[in-house]
Amino acid sequence: MDSIDVIIIAVYLLLTIGIGVYVAKKASKGLDSYFLGGKSIKWYYLGLSNGSGMFDVSGTAWMVGILFLYGVKSFMFMWMWPIFNQVFVMMFLAVWIRRSNVMTGSEWILSRFGDDKAGRASHLIVAIFAVVASVGFIAYFFEGAGKFMTVILPWDVSLVLGDVTLLNAEQVYALILILLTTIYTIKGGMFSVVSTEVLQFGIMVLAGILVAGYTFFSFTDAEITALIPEEWTTVTFGSQLTGFWAGDFEEFNTLIDTQGYKMFGAFVGMSLFKGFFASIAGPTPSYDMQRILSTRTAKDAAYMSGFTNLVLFIPRYLMIAAIVLLGLVYIAPELANSGGVTSNDLEVILPQVINNHVPVGIKGLLLAGLLAAFMSTFSAFVNAGPAYIVNDIYKKYFKPEASDRHYVKASHVASFAVVTLGVIMGFFADSINSITLWITSSLYGGYVAANFLKWIWWRFNGWGYFWGMLSGLIVATLQFMIDQGASTYAEGSFLYWYAHIPAIYLFPVILGFSLLGSFLGTYLTPPTATKTLKRFYTSVHPWGWWKPVREQLTEEEQVGKNKDFGLDMFNCIVGIVWQSSMILLPIYLVVRDYEKTAVSFLVFGVTSLILKFTWLDKVKKLKN
Repeated sequence: MDSIDVIIIAVYLLLTIGIGVYVAKKASKGLDSYFLGGKSIKWYYLGLSNGSGMFDVSGTAWMVGILFLYGVKSFMFMWMWPIFNQVFVMMFLAVWIRRSNVMTGSEWILSRFGDDKAGRASHLIVAIFAVVASVGFIAYFFEGAGKFMTVILPWDVSLVLGDVTLLNAEQVYALILILLTTIYTIKGGMFSVVSTEVLQFGIMVLAGILVAGYTFFSFTDAEITALIPEEWTTVTFGSQLTGFWAGDFEEFNTLIDTQGYKMFGAFVGMSLFKGFFASIAGPTPSYDMQRILSTRTAKDAAYMSGFTNLVLFIPRYLMIAAIVLLGLVYIAPELANSGGVTSNDLEVILPQVINNHVPVGIKGLLLAGLLAAFMSTFSAFVNAGPAYIVNDIYKKYFKPEASDRHYVKASHVASFAVVTLGVIMGFFADSINSITLWITSSLYGGYVAANFLKWIWWRFNGWGYFWGMLSGLIVATLQFMIDQGASTYAEGSFLYWYAHIPAIYLFPVILGFSLLGSFLGTYLTPPTATKTLKRFYTSVHPWGWWKPVREQLTEEEQVGKNKDFGLDMFNCIVGIVWQSSMILLPIYLVVRDYEKTAVSFLVFGVTSLILKFTWLDKVKKLKN
């Protein structure tokens, strides 16, 4: 790297750590201050922080790879998570969650099922889920950051003892980044996380604009049009995904045929099916939910979630599209002539482009932006996971009476423990893709059914939630273990066949077992106490099957039936189109398809106008 790039990165790191440590003194007042910022942080800062946390480097590397190979259709791959769960949160879930006025998603479960044995069982399994998810994501970041840094930085920093390599360069770089981020995250809690993430988001936006601008000066429209196949820019699709690369790049068609997305129509349909249930289930108990619970009011929670959608996608995809364009110009010929392209080749397009094909200055800012992406997402999970350990496990079951100072110190220890476990797991990860599949299939697969039912069905109780979560997690974990051993099974056997089915198509299996556990657990045990159900309904006021509860409310308690289901679902459909337009707009702009850029902008404008009347005006009328 040029000395200018090194200076930019060094200034960024010093500034981030300095701000994080400076505001840390605000976090010492207690758990509410440490994990939620005392519910005093303004919604637009939380929105920028939330968007920054979603701008992770591992995910960005993956998105660069799939956009490179599949073209603009690849944005639908994000529906596997699903990415549009943020739309559902924006439209109604943020308000429902914030009205609980609790500290964590696990504590929120007690307000739904009560504090009896069944409620505590459901409460405990959510806390365990949150901690395991945080550890898994830290491993995901550990793997992605290390792979990214070794391609970018020229120094071999491997730790070798004799002939034995104790730590390779990927692991050393990842550990350095994690150590720097952990310092201010553990010290300052939510105040440090939000303060640094606002700075980091600004750097990422600037980096995205600069690298996109660089591509406009480097290539003519005619060069881009000649390089990119027309099918690459097409959003429409059929039941089968056919290879569209030709000439020197025909080798890429082989990789498309072997990645498991050949039946693209079925893949998109299953992603939407899974996405609907996963989205109504609500955000997992992680940093996203912590941002919602940190807002001042339910109205602010809705504003924050909408603002996150608005600010995240355009700058992120400006950066991704520009990196992909540079990759198509410079990296694609090398890959096509390499004699066999693999998914691992796609994962390193991002760092290879930055390393070799970005000018001095922009390279430093881009590196600082991607470091910011890693650090912001990592710090968000380091802040979220320990909240469940301290507030929902340690404080509730082991030491219910202690000083605020004691609990803050316990939070420091819990944060360090979560980071350590995540790093250990990262050492055993094969690739970013393997951890992504584990998180999306095993963890999120087991989460969906029970958390979908908790909102909409009054009879669903704590034991139903516990057994629904547990059965889903067990089946999903077994599926993941079978997938990992795919290469060892005899061809033609049931295990071989099962292991080679893409994980997204097995979602109904996980959902079915989880629903079975939920229904058996619910019907074989007594309902939740009426008092708890009435308190939950009158505070959160969800739509769904709550008639038996409403009938027991007095006139003073009666808040009327929530009739917004149709409007909320309409807003979600419009919101998905709105979100998609913000992804497609920067991609089309960077690849100089001005006609589709104009169409994307028009769609963005029309959907924004619709949501102004159907969502924003409704939020403004909220009383809190």
